[in-house]
Parts: sequence; C-alpha cells; structure tokens
Amino acid sequence: MSKVELTPEQINNELYRYDKVHVSLKGKDELLDQHIQEYRRDGFLSIDPLLDQAVVNTAIEGLMDLAFVDRKGAKLQFSKPEKELHTLEERELAIRKVSEFVNEEERLKAVAYHPKIINVIRQIFGEEPVLIQDMALLKPPHGGGEKPWHQDMAYGNLTYTKAVIGVWIALDEATVNNGCMHVIPRSHQEGATPHYAIRDWQLCDIQVPVERDVIVPLKPGGVLFFHGMLYHGTPYNFSTDRRRALQFHYAPASSVRVGPHEYKRMFTNELSGAEC
Repeated sequence: MSKVELTPEQINNELYRYDKVHVSLKGKDELLDQHIQEYRRDGFLSIDPLLDQAVVNTAIEGLMDLAFVDRKGAKLQFSKPEKELHTLEERELAIRKVSEFVNEEERLKAVAYHPKIINVIRQIFGEEPVLIQDMALLKPPHGGGEKPWHQDMAYGNLTYTKAVIGVWIALDEATVNNGCMHVIPRSHQEGATPHYAIRDWQLCDIQVPVERDVIVPLKPGGVLFFHGMLYHGTPYNFSTDRRRALQFHYAPASSVRVGPHEYKRMFTNELSGAEC
C-alpha cells in the first residue's frame, strides 16, 4: 500500500477505522490503580474532561495570540509559504503546528505544568516527569492534513532510555469527523519499529494492524495520555469544524537521550536495509 499514492479520501477510508470507540474516564476522581495497569497493558488512557473550560479558553487565547498577533519566538509551521497568506482565514487554514512556546507564553506553560496532568504522569512513571517537548497541532476544516501512523519516540528528540509519555489535549471537540486521535491498543508492546519518509516520518502503512484501530474522541479539556511507542495517527479533517489540540511530551527524570547509533538501529532501516 505504501508504494501506491493514495488520495486523501482513500487514506481516510483504507488506513483508519471508525467503529471502535474508546470509553474515557469521566474525571480525575475515576482514575484508579487498575487504570494505571490498563495503561501499561494497552499503552494509553484518557480522561474526558480533565481540564475545565476556563483553562481551555485561556489556552486558546494564548495559542491564537501566538498564531495571529505575536509569535514571541515560538515556531510556526505552515502548509504553504507564509508570505502567500494575506488574510486571517488563509493564515488559520495554513497553520499546521506551533511549537517551542512554553517559555514564551505563560497561558500555555500553565497547561503543560497543570497539576492534574503532572499528577497522572507521576502515577504512571512512579517518579518525577520532565517536560521535553511542547507543541500545538492545528487541523483546520475542509481538508486539514493527516498525521500518518507513527510512534512518537521515532522522532530523535523523543528517544529516551525509558518510555516517554505523550499528552494530547483537546481544545476543540475532537470527533470521528474532524480528526480525533486513532490508536492501536497494545502496539507499544512491539517495541521500536522502523519508520520511513513517505507522507511524513511514519510507519509503513502495510505494517499497521488497522483492524485494531480504536478512536479516542474527546471534548474540550479531554486529555489522552499515551506511551511513546504506541502506534497512533489522525486522518484528514474534511468536516466544517476546526480541531485544535495541545501536545506535550514528558520523560522520566532518571531517563537520558538515546545515542545516534542506537536510534538508527531502533527506528530506521539504515542498518537493516529493510524496505517499506
């Protein structure tokens, strides 16, 4: 399948499933030791909602200020050259990612270090977490792009000697129609899997057990916690609704970055020569 260039519609129809829906916990008070054990078994857990609407509204204000008013040193990634964007609508439709903002925007920093989030991660790690990456992922309506199936630790800056945790926070309602998260339960148990530069830095399409795909819809303030080796991705957004989310990554305080040679062995085909 990777050898054939699929249309966005084919990608949504063939590489994702929509019939298995994960049931989230309804609040932090529902989180028990058994759910931490289920996280270790399945590779993810979600709490919907975890953050209240006031926190979400403040985060949106901070994010939109970075995107449209003053980026304050944060990095913005566009789907087309920024100089070609002449209106606010064109700009919003073209912004895919905002990153490296935690030290620039206090309203978003407050989310990254929110006690409810840090406490859940601390329960999973059994030690203190260290924030190692911050970003906002924007999927605009009418064709917001796919993020193909991948493992987050396949990105070199996230490859640590202990598993990192990704925290994905819905700012808008994330639904089956506008590009909510899709996960393959228990796929983290497969360990590191080679990635390839196809539509993105991604797993080979034919290696993803799509039949096991589970969707994780979230309301604003809902949070997905997931293992750094979990297979996950999001399809195109063909709906009329925007889908904005924050994503942070945390490593255990006792963990260190993996060296370049070990990274190549784990996540690339450079040493094996295997092809997708």
